[in-house]
Amino acid sequence: MIVLTNTGGVAQTNCFLIADEKAKIAAFFDAPDATTQPLLDEAAQRGWNVIALYLTHGHFDHFADHDVIQKRFPKVKRLFHPLEESKTQNPEMQLRLFGLPMDIPPLKADEYVTDGQKFTIGSLEVEVLHTPGHAPGHVVYYFPKEKLLIGGDMIIGGSIGRTDLPDSDPRDMEASLRKIMSLPPETKLLGGHGPATTLEREKRINFYLQEML
Repeated sequence: MIVLTNTGGVAQTNCFLIADEKAKIAAFFDAPDATTQPLLDEAAQRGWNVIALYLTHGHFDHFADHDVIQKRFPKVKRLFHPLEESKTQNPEMQLRLFGLPMDIPPLKADEYVTDGQKFTIGSLEVEVLHTPGHAPGHVVYYFPKEKLLIGGDMIIGGSIGRTDLPDSDPRDMEASLRKIMSLPPETKLLGGHGPATTLEREKRINFYLQEML
């Protein structure tokens, strides 16, 4: 497994490109604005075939570059939870809410992901966990053999995702955090914002997580 990261855009959001280097197959996890091009260049240099874009949720800063990926890899599949499609198909509503002069093409899923679903990227095994709270269709992606979690905006560098947004829910957030924290404590967490951490570290130092649980 190789994990490449680029951080950027108006919200300093993390973009991850994860590859099975032997099979030369890779997938994006989230596509923040102004982040994907360097990773696409790296994929091309390494001879990787990018097969998919998996979104953690439909907030604009997590899918703004989706068309950049598709233009480079026209057969790429865009996948996310069906409860997020109302946001991805109407990005202008979010942009007006935050007063941002951006242009994001609407996004319709090629396929949906569901809780407990398992898929592969080459030989890498991944499990989808539905974790509503920050957004109703928020999901995280867990690599059990590698003990790696792509966590979106659930736990983000000593804090947790916002629950004061129009479709967020603090009660769902609490249940989802408990679900995530049931994973092995040594699990490496790659959040939607901020540096990498571990579940064990967040349990020790994350006041917001401690209060929620």
